[in-house]
Amino acid sequence: MSFLRFYRRRGDGTLEFREAWHDAEAAQFVVNHGTVGHVSTSKSTDDVDAAAGEALLGAFAAQCGEDGYAEIPESELHRVVAQFSLKTQDGTERDRFLERQAVGALAAYLAWRGLGTVDGSSLGSGKLTIFTRCVEPNKAVAAVKTCLREATSDFTKLSIAVAGPDEPEAFKLKHAPAGVRSFSL
Repeated sequence: MSFLRFYRRRGDGTLEFREAWHDAEAAQFVVNHGTVGHVSTSKSTDDVDAAAGEALLGAFAAQCGEDGYAEIPESELHRVVAQFSLKTQDGTERDRFLERQAVGALAAYLAWRGLGTVDGSSLGSGKLTIFTRCVEPNKAVAAVKTCLREATSDFTKLSIAVAGPDEPEAFKLKHAPAGVRSFSL
């Protein structure tokens, strides 16, 4: 699947996004746009073959450039990490189910709001950790809390930390269960 995402900041500081993708398997071209942090609007076109899909992506990129949209390099994205405390060191089958459920829900939630992407997850050391890259860290933290509260039954064990692009390993705890004051990977 071919995919493009662009952003621009309006004069009032609001960040907007546009994205488009061609799904060759479904023969579908989709354009999605909106204000970062809010549910976006999509329009799809069916029966789009590979050549037409690539042409549409090229035209989409050109139009975005004309309208002042640009890609945000990965080096400028914030790292937002969601972490659940587990009852065992390596995790149980239920924990692996929680991982699949949380990763899927979070990937969709962030994407449809232009906030970012899920980079991966890991189970170990008594924790389930989900790694994301996001454009607006405060909105992303709120989105992670909302999404995982709805998608999982383990919200009370959730911690969220953010690291800026200038110090990608210097995580600051933004949300944690009562009594938790530190964060580590």
